[in-house]
Amino acid sequence: MSTIESLFVTRLYRARLSEFGTPVDADELEASCFSIAEDDEAGQEWCEANAYPGYTSYASLTDLPWRFPIFADVVASLDQHVATFAKDLEFDLDGKSLKLEDLWINILPQGGMHASHIHPHSVISGTTYVSMPDGASALKLEDPRSGRMMASPVRKKGSRRDLQPFIYMKPEVGDVLLWESWLRHEVPMNMSEDERVSVSFNYIWE
Repeated sequence: MSTIESLFVTRLYRARLSEFGTPVDADELEASCFSIAEDDEAGQEWCEANAYPGYTSYASLTDLPWRFPIFADVVASLDQHVATFAKDLEFDLDGKSLKLEDLWINILPQGGMHASHIHPHSVISGTTYVSMPDGASALKLEDPRSGRMMASPVRKKGSRRDLQPFIYMKPEVGDVLLWESWLRHEVPMNMSEDERVSVSFNYIWE
């Protein structure tokens, strides 16, 4: 009797940020993101010089939890979400731990997008969502095998979710998504007239 099983499963974690730690007020977090963006001249200059749509603090600020206490609350919650995900992944951390390396703001205007990418040198990456207006783009996740499929036929329309080459996740405000950092992902074009705001992060093993 023949059998078919799925191998090498890719895990994706989704939860409400407020499941752990001090509840984070979404309006306060959004206001903090815009306040930081307005004052961050170095970040603004980097975005302009690199033709980056909207604003990111990735290249300019490394101390968000120190600048605004609400980000310290975000990190305290994320630490617990990451620990929960690491248990599901059955990582053997060998006495070490997963620690936050980077935390940055993303403000994506209408027409803005983030091209497909991975997060090298990290273990777990993710995003928590601060503002997701109607028409704001989902997160697009790519099957990590796609570069090795060579002459394979395309999948049938409506194929099983675990066989689809791309998965689109439509998060809500207050959601946190986590994935292993090697998973290629992108943010398609923001079709909303309003800005899409999120806070992204990387955790390393040390």
